[in-house]
Amino acid sequence: MTRPHDLAGPAAGAASTTPNNPRFWIGELFLHAPGTLRAMVRADELWLVLLAAIAGIAAGLSVTLMGWVTQWMHSVLFGLDLRERLSAQAEVSWLRTFPALGLGGLFSGWLSVFILRRWPRRAIDPIEANALHGGRMSLRDSLIVVVQTMLSNGVGSSVGLEAGYTQLGSAVASKFGRALRVRRNDLRTLVGCGAAGAIAAAFNAPLTGAFYAFELVMGTYSIASLAPVMAASLTGVTVVRLISPELMSFNIRVPTTIEAASYLSIMVLGGLCALGGILLMRGVTLTEALFRQSRVPVWLRPAIGGVAVAGLASITPQVLSSGHAALQAGLDAPYLLPDIVMLILLKALASAISLGSGFRGGLFFASLFLGALVGKLFAAVLALLTITSVPPVVLAVAGMSALAVAVVGGPLTMSFLALETTGSLPLTVAVVAASLLSSITVRRTFGYSFATWRFHLRGEQIRSAVDIGWMRNLTVGRMMRTETRTVSADTLLSDFRRDVPLSAASQVVVLDSEQRYLGLLMVSEAHAAKDDGTTTMGALPLHDRSITLLPEMTIKDAVECFSHAESDSLAVLDSHTERHVIGLLTEQYALRRYSDELERRRRELSGE
Repeated sequence: MTRPHDLAGPAAGAASTTPNNPRFWIGELFLHAPGTLRAMVRADELWLVLLAAIAGIAAGLSVTLMGWVTQWMHSVLFGLDLRERLSAQAEVSWLRTFPALGLGGLFSGWLSVFILRRWPRRAIDPIEANALHGGRMSLRDSLIVVVQTMLSNGVGSSVGLEAGYTQLGSAVASKFGRALRVRRNDLRTLVGCGAAGAIAAAFNAPLTGAFYAFELVMGTYSIASLAPVMAASLTGVTVVRLISPELMSFNIRVPTTIEAASYLSIMVLGGLCALGGILLMRGVTLTEALFRQSRVPVWLRPAIGGVAVAGLASITPQVLSSGHAALQAGLDAPYLLPDIVMLILLKALASAISLGSGFRGGLFFASLFLGALVGKLFAAVLALLTITSVPPVVLAVAGMSALAVAVVGGPLTMSFLALETTGSLPLTVAVVAASLLSSITVRRTFGYSFATWRFHLRGEQIRSAVDIGWMRNLTVGRMMRTETRTVSADTLLSDFRRDVPLSAASQVVVLDSEQRYLGLLMVSEAHAAKDDGTTTMGALPLHDRSITLLPEMTIKDAVECFSHAESDSLAVLDSHTERHVIGLLTEQYALRRYSDELERRRRELSGE
């Protein structure tokens, strides 16, 4: 006998999945939303702008939250009011600085070792993601970087938060794009949007954030990317202005005009700041090398570095943290010449020790502070040596931008930062001149920014965020032809001529008795060779015995091999030790694929 609830059960279950049930439509919406939105983004760029605006909001919230957390840590560890800034203090008790930096460094070192054991994969930053990985970033790895950066800055080490800002903003934007499965170029644009929103929110400067993305994270500017990047910058700034308007603001009084004679001094300052930036980057590398050579355990290095920075802070607290408040005070403060020299040396040393010992952070804020100090030093020396003088604040702002260009890169980024913080167009023109000279000097003498220099030390030849990852994905294994005609080396030439006529193939692969590669043989040469009846294929002159390809080689490596071999085609081997032939690649096909990919990237950049 069938019970009533047996009949009711299936009916109720069926009703829950019928199209007329609201729960059915909600489930279908979430199931098909990614594909639908992806199609909408492909069809209309306005949807990409909307995604960029959402990424900018997320970046603004991230910047605000990180600022609050680190300020709370400064308040607890150093006994400050929540409105007070650590680097603006006249003095800080050594009873607080040494425990905060020493114990904080110890915890930071232990945390780094713990993370390395649990998650050995290295986090990918926005520049590397856009250059090599098509904008793909791990949100979990980025959150680890953010926690380490906040911890380093929060205990007072001389590092900035900008690395954490851009890391989290770009990772969230990349997560949005990957969830919606957008195209490669759109994903790279979203990563740039996340970084733009973060920098714009951090400096309360939308144009600075936008050109930071164009110059440093995306590597190029295009009309198609302008709208989404600007949308992210504006929404990031709006979030910060609504929630925490005092988070980052400058109040700089500058002259309304700048004399034409002052530009020569400003250009000289730009060259000096370029050299100073190179010294700073080299100093960080040297400090890291000294810590490695000291054989001090990795987990103990940040503690030692923290104690050293605490000792420098006992001379002046302006070396602590990122130095934002110290920068604001330094632009207006009437420093004496010995004080400026001391501050430059102490801040540079504190930043190098902090990064070299293992604290996580960036040099953006430090380079701005050091550049302003170098500008004020140059103004003081100029006043002593010449009868003409340039207002110190002008040289301070020009030096701030020029040294930041040397370390971070992006001359237009720093020029817009000067414009948006001062509102002075004449001063911005002077900053552009100093920044361009600084950029040219660094490119000609050093060749790297701080980020690309770190890539270089790891063995990655990345000079910018321009997309070269597609070149690495275009491997020989993907381009080669697997159908190859082979012949054994002990095959008689007469048999080969009978089995392989001239019209059958242009060349064959000659193998030894163990099926190992010996070389390439032209069919026409085999038919033209003299045959005494005992001549074998191995006795004929073979081509490209030593120059071969491997399946993991990129298109760039393959083209170089073709150039050295001066051959139209090369064999692809499984390895240099086994030497088993797995395919054949012609130079003509490789160059055609390379040309097609270049044209595809050009069309993407131009918005076609």
